[in-house]
Amino acid sequence: MNYKLVHVGFGNMAVADRIVAIISPSSAPIKRLKEEAREAGLLVDVTQGRKTRAILIMDSRHVIMSAIQPETITGRFEGEEGKEEKQ
Repeated sequence: MNYKLVHVGFGNMAVADRIVAIISPSSAPIKRLKEEAREAGLLVDVTQGRKTRAILIMDSRHVIMSAIQPETITGRFEGEEGKEEKQ
């Protein structure tokens, strides 16, 4: 299988086709979602100790915390799709 990966910070990658949402972590419902994922063992922290700037929701119910802005991750995600279309 050939998976499209998107860079989510510090050399870490996520499978692009499995990302459901890329959201900002500031609201109370998102903080609750993050805590529920932690309790369920589904939270993945790739921030390397830095401030969480984006939360990625995966189709497997995993929640990935990233230190990169949602706009930056989205741009990388869209950039990869644009490269494929040109080939």
